Amino acid sequence: MTSLIKIVSKDFDLPESISDSQLRDALVKTFEYLVDDDFQKLLQILYKADVDQYKLKELLEHAEGKSTAEIIADAYIERQQAKVETWKKYSQA
Repeated sequence: MTSLIKIVSKDFDLPESISDSQLRDALVKTFEYLVDDDFQKLLQILYKADVDQYKLKELLEHAEGKSTAEIIADAYIERQQAKVETWKKYSQA
């Protein structure tokens, strides 16, 4: 299990063997549901993951050809990947 999947699994129930594209697809579907049916939980997940709300707002305002859920999923994955990279950098020190 990669570090990214480990960290994402803290917020979502995911299989251990999932590819990056499957991970993104699963998150897009989950965020579609949350946007429509549980917006408060969506906000909690994004806050817990420390997704920059201002950056996300800007991405959503200037989105072309992507759904809201895709933009949120990409921003969430990007933030979680940044955490993984930071941990790797400082664990090697």
